[in-house]
Amino acid sequence: MERLGTGIGWRPEIADAVERMPGIDWVEAVAENVCPGHLPESLVRLRERGVTVIPHGVSLGLGGAERPDAGRLAALAERVEALGSPLVTEHIAFVRAGGALTASPLLEAGHLLPVPRNRDALDVLCENVRIAQDALPVPLAVENIAALISWPGEEMTEGQFLYELADRTGVRLLIDVANLHTNHVNRGEDPAKALAELPLEAIAYVHVAGGFERDGVWHDSHAHPVPQPVLDVLTDLASRVSPPGVLLERDENFPEPAELERELGAIRGALEKGAAERTAQSGTPATGSSREAAPVQEAPEPVRQRLGLAQAALLSALVAGTPVPEGFDRVRLGVQARALAGKRADVVAKVAPELPVILGDGYRPAFLGYAHGHPMTGGYRRDALDFAGYLLTGDRCEDAGVRAELREWWLERSGPAPRSRRPAVRLARATRRVLLRR
Repeated sequence: MERLGTGIGWRPEIADAVERMPGIDWVEAVAENVCPGHLPESLVRLRERGVTVIPHGVSLGLGGAERPDAGRLAALAERVEALGSPLVTEHIAFVRAGGALTASPLLEAGHLLPVPRNRDALDVLCENVRIAQDALPVPLAVENIAALISWPGEEMTEGQFLYELADRTGVRLLIDVANLHTNHVNRGEDPAKALAELPLEAIAYVHVAGGFERDGVWHDSHAHPVPQPVLDVLTDLASRVSPPGVLLERDENFPEPAELERELGAIRGALEKGAAERTAQSGTPATGSSREAAPVQEAPEPVRQRLGLAQAALLSALVAGTPVPEGFDRVRLGVQARALAGKRADVVAKVAPELPVILGDGYRPAFLGYAHGHPMTGGYRRDALDFAGYLLTGDRCEDAGVRAELREWWLERSGPAPRSRRPAVRLARATRRVLLRR
């Protein structure tokens, strides 16, 4: 495996800072946010300097009951080619459920949800991973995710599940130590045990991120500083193997560049501490190596259907208010449902920034009220349009001025081609009109 070194998640909000940051060997960009024909100039400059760029996908849903969508795989491959990447990564998660397989409405989670650690889910995941591997031009690595909820009747630990996945498919692993800490707090799973069970030689690289605890639940926010317990898990990992690369993730609430550099320094310190422990124990630096894949059989359709029905029932309970499936923790599912709705509100505010401007302080409560009875079915941009349409029907928007602004926005966005093509211009116009009205 190629040695990557120290990296940071590239985001448009910190692009300039990342370019100036010392000691950055590589960056990771969210694949779905990159347009192959119009790469951000910052990424182009980084690549010209020899900085590796790795696309990190979030929408394949490799852990879902359906086989990976060929169009999504082709789009991911196109981004790999455009960025000249040596590797591409995705998640061990499902992000949608329902549809033809279960003869039920197709629902989108808008988030990464855990797969059950049982034989059915493993068989489906292995086949889905092999389909993705065959469609992608470079090696694939898959990431363990953080979870608020546990599936009832699981048959394997996380480490055992990941080991068998890597053994059967030869896929590489992206180990997120922050997610191991999250699952320790939320699900009582010992990070040290998970690390002891992992196929360490399959590790492609490592994620490190921050979060926060509230009412006994750890939220993997990617918007807070990396806490010491996460660094301790990283040290434990580094005491077992020398990871090819380590990356700091930050998705929002970005601090000053100096603070990001301090966090990178703390990450390097945790790695050095672990390496010293490893050397003291063995005298030799362990490194990753390649794995040979075992034959993978197709998951029979009844297996996919069983998994699909279970995932659809769970997702429907989370986003459509249907009854909680048997065996799940109702309180914890409520926390997860509120987290999903909150994330929807935040992402819609980013993809349609005019809406919070037009609606002001009423945006968030209005969106949460809408989300409670309207599951997402077509992505966040479609969600923004559906939300505006919902407010424009009936008497949900009583302020005539707000209603007029909202209607104009909806007309601009819902047609085949927006009347104002520049988002920044539309946002400035909306802000100016609302300020004048007030």
